[in-house]
Amino acid sequence: MRILGIDPGFATIGFGLVEAEKNQYQLIRCGVITTPAHTSLASRLDQIYHDLTELLEAFRPDAVSIEELFFNTNITTGIAVAHGRGVILLACQKYGVPIFEYTPSQVKQAVVGYGKAEKHQVMDMTRRILRL
Repeated sequence: MRILGIDPGFATIGFGLVEAEKNQYQLIRCGVITTPAHTSLASRLDQIYHDLTELLEAFRPDAVSIEELFFNTNITTGIAVAHGRGVILLACQKYGVPIFEYTPSQVKQAVVGYGKAEKHQVMDMTRRILRL
């Protein structure tokens, strides 16, 4: 099963495509979708949609996993990220791939075993799980 994991954003959207088979995971591709600064909201959202659609067509995932938003102190940034996340959800829905949404704590719990793990712990466990 091919799973496309997405860390939503507005300026930078992280993604990783893995092949999963019987608790064995192999990284197929990872990277970022970026949007140019100092361009309109509509233009940036169009870029996200276009790039994600290309990714879906190129790699044909069986499922998409996307992180739910967590609003911290900067609500303005959160709103921009919400716009980007909405476009990501739309692209996946139009492509017809099943979408699974997880909170940051659920992601950390699944990867590290602790829902309040630090970023470096998640990165280390991801490297181990994918044998990078």
